[in-house]
Formats: sequence, C-alpha cells, structure tokens
Amino acid sequence: MELPAKGSSWETLKPLMESLKSNDYAWKSGRLPLYVYWRDEELYRVAKEASSLYFVENGLGKRAFPSAQKLEHDVISMVLNLMQADEAAAGSFTSGGTESIFLAVKSARDFGARNRAALGKSKMVLAHTAHPAFDKAAGYLDMEVVRTPVAADYRADVRVMEREIDSSTVLVVGSAPAYPHGVYDPIEDLAELSRKHGVWLHVDACVGGMLSPFIRKLGYDVPPYDFSIDGVSSMSVDLHKYGFSAKGASTVLFQNKRLKEYSRFHFSNWPRGVYATDTFLGTRPASPIASAWAVMNYLGEEGYLEMARTTMETKRRFTEGINSIPGLKTLEPGELSFLLYRSTDPEIDINAVADGMSEKGWFVGRCNAPSSIHLMFNPVHAPVAEEYLEHLEQVVSDVRKTGKISVLDEETY
Repeated sequence: MELPAKGSSWETLKPLMESLKSNDYAWKSGRLPLYVYWRDEELYRVAKEASSLYFVENGLGKRAFPSAQKLEHDVISMVLNLMQADEAAAGSFTSGGTESIFLAVKSARDFGARNRAALGKSKMVLAHTAHPAFDKAAGYLDMEVVRTPVAADYRADVRVMEREIDSSTVLVVGSAPAYPHGVYDPIEDLAELSRKHGVWLHVDACVGGMLSPFIRKLGYDVPPYDFSIDGVSSMSVDLHKYGFSAKGASTVLFQNKRLKEYSRFHFSNWPRGVYATDTFLGTRPASPIASAWAVMNYLGEEGYLEMARTTMETKRRFTEGINSIPGLKTLEPGELSFLLYRSTDPEIDINAVADGMSEKGWFVGRCNAPSSIHLMFNPVHAPVAEEYLEHLEQVVSDVRKTGKISVLDEETY
C-alpha cells in the first residue's frame, strides 16, 4: 500500500477498519484464553476515557507534564504496596512485561559488574519455564543464559540452579507463576540462594502480580513470592493483564532506590544537555499510565476481589467439566488462573482436539511439554463455560471416532 494522494474522511475509514476486525477472534465473547482481559463495557469505558484524556501527553516530559508524573507515582506506589514493599522500594512504569524484564536484566548485569567483579560474559540462571523475554534481553545485552530442568511439579529446581552459579553469574530468576504451567517457583528458596551467593534475584510476576494478592485474600493458597521475602531484588508486574488497564502497561519494581539506579540511562555529551530516563523508551505514551491510575482507583480492592472471585470460580467450573469428559484430565499442579488439560486416552490426540476447538471459533493455546491445551481465565470467560464444555465434548467424541491426528504449527504461544 502506498500513501494515498488524497486523504479520506473518518466516516469512510472507520467502517473499513471495523471490517478488518471481522476475522479476529471474538474476545468479548470469551473466545480468547489470553491477550485480552475483560470484565464489561463499564470498566472498558473508564480505561478508554482515562487513556484518551492523556492521548497527547508524553511521559518523557516530566517537567512539562507533572500530572502524568503524579499519576505514575501513584500507580507505582499502589503496586509496591500490593507487593508488600517497604518505603525504601522504588519502581518505574513500562510499556509491558518485556520492557520490565529487560530493565531488571540490565540492572542485574550492571550491579554484578560493579559489585561481584564477575569474570567473562555475565550470566543469568533460570528455570526452563521462565519467559522468553529473559533470553530476548540477554541477546540485546550480550549475556549468557542457562536454563535448567524443572522438578516433577514443574517448579524451578533450586539445587540444579545452584550448580550453575559461578563467578560470572549476576542474576537468578524465579516466576510467580511461570506461564507454561501456571505454577509458582519456590521464591523463598531462590531468595536464600541469592543471598548465599550475593546474586540479584528477579521475580517475574508479570501474569500473577495483580491477581495473586486478591486470591490470597479470598482464602486460596498462594506461596510467598514478593518483597516480603528478604533477598528479592526486583519484580515485574503487568497492569494490562489482571490490572485490567489499557495496553501497554507494566511495572518494574526494585527493593530500594539504590538498586533502581542501575536501570537508569544518563547522558549529557551533546548540545542539548542532560538526557536521562528510567526506562528503555524515551518518548512514552502517558495514556496507559492514566488508564492504569483510573482503573485501579475505580475498582479498588473490592472490585479486584470480586473479579478474582469470578476468575477462580470460572476455573473451578472448567476444571470440573473437563475432568468429567472421558479421556481428558487437567494437569496438576495448576495454580492461580491457569488450567492445562491433556489426553489420557491413546485414541485421542490432544492437538487434534485443539484443532477441532479452533474450528468451532475458540482460540487455543497449546503447551508442548507435556502436550496439552493451555487456558488462562479472567471474568470474560464466566458466561461461556457451558458452551466451551459442550463444544469440547463434541470435539473429543469426533476425534475418538475418526482417529484424527494434528499437524502442529510452529507458533503455539
């Protein structure tokens, strides 16, 4: 497509853009197990209108837009409080979990270079289930990544990880929870490991950070994972997931302001004077900051508790329904909002089941170790539980009768 010689009216362009969306999955109807977090039109209006109020403002210009800086400070403070941080803690608002992780990795690298006299290329040690964003950051920062096998319960195996720590190790990673199986790594044990070796510990709570505190208050068992543990150096917590704000919104949090300094970029060797940023981005949209601030204040603890309750009750209904279908079994353990299920019948190819559900209009996430279908719930899925289970039962019956076998695509995320 080339830039048109003459412009078109919005009245012409809007229906064209809306028609392009016709092939997208029906996320408002609960057909997506990831990417979109949705409650209702009312909450959507708050997130959208708050975002629009700061559509033009630039988060880079702190002196020019002190209101945006105030909103950011408030959001960071609220998230730090949820993560049981003390007054010494600090953080930054980022564009998403990948940027938050990048900044944590960069900080750990620089901290290690200054405090550990690391030999050779800086190294991080993490479980095989940790998010690919850590390898992505390592690629940019010229670091070595060692991924270690997990234990039988899919959690990080601390003893195996410790064997990989040496003089070049600057970072250990734990997930709360890890995305592939939805289980929490043993963060307390990893913190003890990091204290023993003087290594930075980052806890990736991008998925669970804004849900875990509330399901814990509802009485669910949530293992310790946050700044209440001595030894946690930094955390990443997304707000466009279970925070329900507009994308892209995440936070990178530090145990104290001294550690946050390692994330900063400061430069003055040019005619314009000092250029300093706390994040990777220079120009930053203020609209996600405004959206997060508005949504968090609009919902409050009461609103987040209610959505957490709905999410976990929805998971329970799906779990019961899936386990009642002959040949299927949910994977254990499966914590927080995650649910994975696989085939226990050699006549049922679980990936053929995934294909069949896709044909019925459901976006299907897949896990390949073990081979299973991957679900992650939020309130949008509550009304569609019975429809999903009815379709699933039909598809399983069809796969069993026909002996269908799936040919997997490479991209399964």
